[in-house]
Amino acid sequence: MAFSTDPMVRWSLPDPAKYLAVFPLMARAFGASAFERGTSYVADGFAGTALWLPPGIEPDEKALLRLLDENAPNDIKDDMPRIFEQMQKYHPTEPHWYLPLIGVDPVYQGAGVGSALMTEALKAVDQDGLIAYLESSNPRNISLYERHGFEVIGEIQSGGSPVVHPMLRRVQ
Repeated sequence: MAFSTDPMVRWSLPDPAKYLAVFPLMARAFGASAFERGTSYVADGFAGTALWLPPGIEPDEKALLRLLDENAPNDIKDDMPRIFEQMQKYHPTEPHWYLPLIGVDPVYQGAGVGSALMTEALKAVDQDGLIAYLESSNPRNISLYERHGFEVIGEIQSGGSPVVHPMLRRVQ
């Protein structure tokens, strides 16, 4: 439910039934490698989750594009590849940690769960002495990321899509 009001996710999957059916598959394509690599962080009671991908591990972009092609409204399908192309332009080429997904159940939003997940995960990032990267699909979350050292480095948008903000956290 953490992404039930996310501007980009709901622009991509505006139908509630499709959102509930397809978003778990999208989350898996985006961040399942975090579970395999032990870089997923889960708050008590499953109030929130952060899926971090270590250096060299990427989301399954082909699966994401396929899911969106099969389920997104026809009038936005041309925008999806353009959004992913723009994401690639901002994505660091040097070794880095990537946060494809962090979400908190709406019941627990604003209670510090997201911040606790970020704090814990950034310990590993800092231990490695690497940069971290994410794309904020919800402008409400930018201040959280900034409090943890991330900076907005651009804007990603195509057609009538919501703006996504790529963000970078330099070595701490």
